[in-house]
Amino acid sequence: MIYFFLLVTMRLMGKKQLGELQPFEFAITLIAADLACIPMSDTSVPILYGLVPILTLFVIHLVLTKLIKHSIKFRRVINGKPIVVIDSTGINYKTISELDMTINDLLESLRGAGYFSPSQVHYAIVETNGDLTVLPKSIYTPLTSKDLGLEVPQQASVPYMIICEGKLLSQNMQLAGISSETVRKILDKYDLKQKKVLLLTVTDNGELFLQPISKPAVLTSLNEVNNG
Repeated sequence: MIYFFLLVTMRLMGKKQLGELQPFEFAITLIAADLACIPMSDTSVPILYGLVPILTLFVIHLVLTKLIKHSIKFRRVINGKPIVVIDSTGINYKTISELDMTINDLLESLRGAGYFSPSQVHYAIVETNGDLTVLPKSIYTPLTSKDLGLEVPQQASVPYMIICEGKLLSQNMQLAGISSETVRKILDKYDLKQKKVLLLTVTDNGELFLQPISKPAVLTSLNEVNNG
């Protein structure tokens, strides 16, 4: 009961509780986990001793979230504010000292962002959740199709997952406009049964990715399948 109650509560707290946390969210998560352990580790403790405090934390989280949303000053007090650690003059030693960061910490974060030297960076900012956001110097900025003057014929689309671990996802089929007959054609073309498919996805422009469990992946399209 505590596990499922905690699971539902964390889901209601939003996506941030499952990913990168602000300081107050991290504190609430730690306390909730500790409270859940009390009745789970000692059967003599009533289960309400775990559920009621977790529910209380959920209410506190909602109140804090509303206050943070509507008050910039309160938001800065609770979450802090982004801090520039590298600017046009180089590394700001004062700010990294205030953050209790070392040069090694900074260099590690830079490498995580894809840059191996501060000389490649124009600005670097430590966000309120601890992430490092990097604005590289112009010569180190990755080229885009716009920079090269290329025209991209069609915007990339998010693929729909049609088969996942042998299971057909009918709702995604409707969103992608794929019929059961088309799926059967794809499987027949590559001599596969549905339960032997690890993953099958399709994009809006008809590109297919087919990954059998025990065979190499196949990149194809609906046109190839229909014409084949």
